[in-house]
Amino acid sequence: MVNFLKNIANDPRLKKLGPGLITGAADDDPSGIATYSQAGAQFGYSMLWTVVFTYPLMAGIQMVSARLGCITGRGLAANIKVAFPRSVLYAIVGLLLVANTINIAADIAAMGEALRLLLGGSAHVYSVTFGLLCLMLQVFLSYATYVRYLKWLTLTLLSYVAVIFTVHVHWAEVLREVAIPRFVLDHDAVTIVVALFGTTISPYLFFWQAAQEMEALRTVAVREGGVELLPHVAAVARRHLRRIRWDTLLGMGFSNVVAFFIIMSTAATLHVAGITDIRTSAEAAEALRPLGGSMAFLLFSLGIIGTGMLAVPVLAGSAAYAVTECFDWQSGLDMKLHEAKKFYGIIAFATVGGVVLNFTHLDPMRALLWSAVMNGVIAVPIMVVMMMLASRSDIMGSFVIPARLRWLGWVATLVMAATVVAMVATL
Repeated sequence: MVNFLKNIANDPRLKKLGPGLITGAADDDPSGIATYSQAGAQFGYSMLWTVVFTYPLMAGIQMVSARLGCITGRGLAANIKVAFPRSVLYAIVGLLLVANTINIAADIAAMGEALRLLLGGSAHVYSVTFGLLCLMLQVFLSYATYVRYLKWLTLTLLSYVAVIFTVHVHWAEVLREVAIPRFVLDHDAVTIVVALFGTTISPYLFFWQAAQEMEALRTVAVREGGVELLPHVAAVARRHLRRIRWDTLLGMGFSNVVAFFIIMSTAATLHVAGITDIRTSAEAAEALRPLGGSMAFLLFSLGIIGTGMLAVPVLAGSAAYAVTECFDWQSGLDMKLHEAKKFYGIIAFATVGGVVLNFTHLDPMRALLWSAVMNGVIAVPIMVVMMMLASRSDIMGSFVIPARLRWLGWVATLVMAATVVAMVATL
């Protein structure tokens, strides 16, 4: 088994994976797991179509953000600052910081509660511990080591694939719901669709993947003796863009397969048993124990902790990249603490802020669901800005996004806008 894992780790194809894989896996954070669990518990298999539908849209818009970071050598906020008024930049980054901090709070609370279910003890103590651990890893690990750990943490998502083999699934009904989706236009159904879209196509993922492509360029530059290596040579650019395409398609596919299995497992257990109101991902794990058995409960709980350890640094890091780029502060996980104090200060602010929110009267279900809805709402203007940036030759040079990707990105933007309008219309 050890040799098998070593062979996997040394596979040159897998070594090329990074920003796309980590971004996709971070999308299935504990708050996302709670949203998928709520969808499965409340609506059964009828929400499975959303995961299939969003895959090409998610992959397309993430490719746009990755290409922006790779071709320009700048993060998303830095690119917005170049082309748009400061008011647009500050509004987008401010909303991102608020949404990410709430998301971190929900994720850390879920991790603490999941460990309490497994070991007993205080969920608050565990939450503080997880928050501090995530913060210390980001501050004191080198970028290369940090990314390597994040890649391995993506394997925790496989626990949700394993859960499905411990429960009974009506496969004929699953196939029918995916092939012939049912659309119910009441407020609850539309809100959960917006939440599902918002937790799948999330703004922090745009900022993170663009920043990681920028970081990858910096790493190569350091290795080459400090030479700036923007891929503006056609052959080099094509190699980078092929890697981005492969990495993003696989990463987003992995993310959506896991989301599909979470909805399916909770539909097959909680919905069938009449348990239709799930407040947190930890509550979903606890409800699974008498229905799916101890193994399903254990896998679900461990998945919450593993995905939280992956997602909290991504949420805090994406906010830090965005804020520091607004003010031209030094930023980057490859930098030491004394070299980028403000960057790591924002990471600390978002992470500690999330921990502190757990000691308030914040309703966990309201925080989880509405952070996903908030992501869905603020994703729309960010996607519009991204599509405009990626289509401009003065930003992208000769590497503006091709017509097919432009079409897919604008469809994703319009779909997100339509779901938000539908939610407001059904209030």
